[in-house]
Amino acid sequence: MSEDQKRQLEQQLWNIANTLRGKMNADEFRDYILGFIFYKYLSEKMEIYANTILQQDNIKYRDIKENTTKGKEYITAIKEEALGKLGYFLKPSELFGEVAKRGNGNGNKEKESHFILEDLQKILTNIQLSTMGTESEEDFDNLFEDMDLNSTKLGKTPEARNEIIAKVLSHLDKIDFKLEDTELDVLGDAYEYLIAQFASGAGKKAGEFYTPQEVSTVLAKIVTTGKTKLKSAYDPTSGSGSLLLRIARQVKEVSNFYGQEMNRTTYNLCRMNMILHGVHYRKFDIKQEDTLEHPQHLGMTFEAIVANPPFSAHWSANPLFTSDDRFSQYGKLAPASKADYAFVQHMIYHLAENGTMAIVLPHGALFRGGAERHIRKYLIEDKNFLDAVIGLPANLFYGTSIPACIMVYKKCRENPEDVLFIDASQHFDKVKTQNILRDEHIDKIITTYRSRKEEDKYSKRATLKEIADNDYNLNIPRYVDTFEADESIDINAIARELQALEKEMSETDKTIEGFCKELNITTPF
Repeated sequence: MSEDQKRQLEQQLWNIANTLRGKMNADEFRDYILGFIFYKYLSEKMEIYANTILQQDNIKYRDIKENTTKGKEYITAIKEEALGKLGYFLKPSELFGEVAKRGNGNGNKEKESHFILEDLQKILTNIQLSTMGTESEEDFDNLFEDMDLNSTKLGKTPEARNEIIAKVLSHLDKIDFKLEDTELDVLGDAYEYLIAQFASGAGKKAGEFYTPQEVSTVLAKIVTTGKTKLKSAYDPTSGSGSLLLRIARQVKEVSNFYGQEMNRTTYNLCRMNMILHGVHYRKFDIKQEDTLEHPQHLGMTFEAIVANPPFSAHWSANPLFTSDDRFSQYGKLAPASKADYAFVQHMIYHLAENGTMAIVLPHGALFRGGAERHIRKYLIEDKNFLDAVIGLPANLFYGTSIPACIMVYKKCRENPEDVLFIDASQHFDKVKTQNILRDEHIDKIITTYRSRKEEDKYSKRATLKEIADNDYNLNIPRYVDTFEADESIDINAIARELQALEKEMSETDKTIEGFCKELNITTPF
C-alpha cells in the first residue's frame, strides 16, 4: 500500500467519524469510532486465524453452523487455540462483518434497519468474558466500557441509536484493513492518525491522552540512541500509548512495554492501541492507577523511559513519601502544587543502569527555587545524571501554549564532564494556530544531541562548574546565547542625509516662492 493509499484510508476513516457523529462532540464520539475499529480488528484477526486452522478441512470460519454437533466441535477446538494465541475469542456469528450485515438488513432494503444494539453489546461483553481465567484477562478487562450503546448521546430513542450504529458498522465493513499483509501496520497508523485528529479537536482535554507526534519522535530517538533492541520501554503517564509505540519504530525490537495511566478511558485507549499495533498481549503491561501515589511497577527497572506528564500537576507530597525509595535519597519532596520533579524522581528510580530517560517538562522546572532547586542540585552535583536540556518552541502541545523543554537523564553518562544545552525554540513552522516541528527541525535536534556538537546560538556544552556557578539554574539563555545585536548606526551618515534633505527642501521652497510671485498670490509659508 502506497503512502497515498494510506492517506486515503486515514481520510476515509476520519470522514466516517466526522460525518456520522452528528451533533456529538468529536471527543465524545472518539470512544465509539475507535472502539468499533478495534472490534473490527479483533474480528478480522480472529477470522484469519480460524481460517488458517480450518484450511486443512477446506472450510471457512464463517460457514460453520454453530448449532450443529460438528460446528460445536470445531468452535470448541478453535476457541482453545485462539485463547492461547490471540488471547480472546469470537464465534462466527459474532464477527464484525456478520453484525454489520444484520444491521443493514442483510442487504434487503425492505428490512433496512435490523435491531442490532443488544446483540452488539452482548458481543463486546463476550469478547471480554472469553478471556476470563486466561493470561490475557487483565489486558481485556472492561476494554469496551466506554462504549455505552444505550447512551442518549447516540440518539434519543433506541431506534435512532441503532440507526447510527448500523451506519457506522456498514461504512467500516466496506474498508479493507489489509490485515493479511503482516508487513504493514496500516491500521495501526490509521488509528494513530484518528487519535491525533480527535486530539486536535479536543482542546485542553487532548493533553491528557496525546503527545504530538513530532515531540514523541524526538523523545523516542533520544532514548534509542545507539541501540537496535530494547529489553523494556516504560511510560509512567502513558496516555494513548503513542510514546511507547513511537519507541518501537526506532529499533528492531522492544521485548516488553510497560505503562501506567490514571484516566480510565485513556487507559482503555492505550491497551487497544497496543493490540492494534500488533503488540502481543504478553508483551505489554499497562496498569491503571495514579503513578505517583500508587505506583504499579515498583522494584522494576527499564532500559528506555519516556513521559509527557501533566505540567505542574498537584500531588499529595505526603510526608510519608520521604521514606519511599523513589524519593527518600533526595532529602526533599517536590512541592504539592508542582509534581514535575516527583515524576523525574519516579522515573530515575525505574531507570536501568544502561538506560536513558527523556521527560517533557514546563520551562519553570529549569529554574524554580526551593525544593526543586534542591532536587536539581542533587541530580547534577551528587549524581551527575543530567545529560541534556532541550528547549522546545512554544505552542507545540494541545491545550497549552506555554514553552516546554525536554530533560534527558542517564545513570552512566558517556560525557560526564558536561551537560548539553540545545535551544530549539526558534526552529519550527506555524500551521494555523499550532506550531509544529518539521523533519528538518527534528533531525537538527537529534544530530546535535548525538554528536554533542556546539553551534552558535543553538547548542552549548556547559561544564558542571558553570552550572554550579549559575546556582543550578538551568534556564537555557544562561548557556546558549541567542542575543541578536542591533545593527550599528552611523550617526555621521544620518546627519549628512538630513543636511542634504534640508538643502533639497530649501531649493523646493524657493521654486514655489517664484511660482507664487509670477501668479501674484501669497506663498504658503
